Amino acid sequence: MINIVPDPPFSFPPGTVHKTAESAFGSCDAGHGPLFAVRGGINAEDALVHTSLMLQCACASADAACNQSSTLEKGLLWSILHSVEVAKALVDALLDGAETSGMKSTE
Repeated sequence: MINIVPDPPFSFPPGTVHKTAESAFGSCDAGHGPLFAVRGGINAEDALVHTSLMLQCACASADAACNQSSTLEKGLLWSILHSVEVAKALVDALLDGAETSGMKSTE
């Protein structure tokens, strides 16, 4: 089994983003503000790990939908799947790069 969180945890180089900022999402047309928000002050590494896991679930959902759809829908779903895979690869590359940088600074 692959350990998602490095052991020991790495630290980000100076000048990089360390924590999340509050960010609201989930707006609707009911005349009130957004329903949800990302909390501010969350460790950036933790946020990226959760983002990667959520994108992995989105990939699995889109892939399953592709296998059960018509030709027109299938093209749209494959496009969504590709976009989610790209986003996951970017997040994972950030995590891998931060881990590599952190490991180099502790050696």
